[in-house]
Amino acid sequence: MRDRIEQLTQHLATAIVGKEEAIQLVLVALLSGGHALLEDVPGVGKTLLAKSLAKSIQGKFQRLQCTPDLLPTDVTGTNVWNPRTGEFEFMAGPIFANVLLADEINRATPRTQSALLEVMEEHQVTIDGTSRKVPEPFFVIATQNPVEYQGTFPLPEAQMDRFALSLSLGYPTEAEELKMLERLQSGRRVEELPPCITLDEIRELQQQCALVRVESSLQQYLLNIVRSTRHDEDILLGVSPRGTVALQKAVQAFAFLEGRDYAIPDDVKAIAPHVLAHRMIAASGRRSHEIVARLLGSIAIG
Repeated sequence: MRDRIEQLTQHLATAIVGKEEAIQLVLVALLSGGHALLEDVPGVGKTLLAKSLAKSIQGKFQRLQCTPDLLPTDVTGTNVWNPRTGEFEFMAGPIFANVLLADEINRATPRTQSALLEVMEEHQVTIDGTSRKVPEPFFVIATQNPVEYQGTFPLPEAQMDRFALSLSLGYPTEAEELKMLERLQSGRRVEELPPCITLDEIRELQQQCALVRVESSLQQYLLNIVRSTRHDEDILLGVSPRGTVALQKAVQAFAFLEGRDYAIPDDVKAIAPHVLAHRMIAASGRRSHEIVARLLGSIAIG
């Protein structure tokens, strides 16, 4: 399975130029059974990354363009009356996919955003009293623009807490941008990207990540980090217990991607900013990532 991981990583790298760290973090979110929030400006490859991942794993891809007039039923689907049969028929929404891209999620109203709460946590949606499972694996990649806030609805804490990781792709370097132009000449499109791993293999990899050993001393270390966010004077709202669980799962997946069946403190330090920062509400004028970095530097490894 290590070969499959390497193949998947290299496969995504052929579509996304120079974003090895972002690719690794997205795979951490996928293999830990969580979801990813991409906070970045338009045009840096967020949609391309989501599409490439879906193509690579032979999964069904759906894109949800979030706008203020989007309704919850536009996300989940609804029951439609069929006059020929005299019965209601369920019309599935885009939520029934393996990889769902919720583009500019903060442009949807809070009512529509709440339609994602159940499915992101329980992998099912309840419509007219009937619960329906979504395909497995189920992975949400949501994007939001960190600069433009006009006409947006900030995600509530309950929604932010559903994302295992948050990350930013950032602008490419000059060499990477030149390579993008060179690849454009070849004419290869993401729709032509062949699959390199199956959905069954992704599920198996998720099971193997869950078996990565996290010693009790390391669990205490990551617990100390999380609990420190609840008492720090620079933080108004600390990380929830769901964040503690998400951190351990992400550490396991990160260690697995590094080729180990056990986790080490460096795994915690590498992944903690992406798991914890978006779950915190910092005091006025403070930056969450800087606070997490300070906490990581001040908490001793037991």
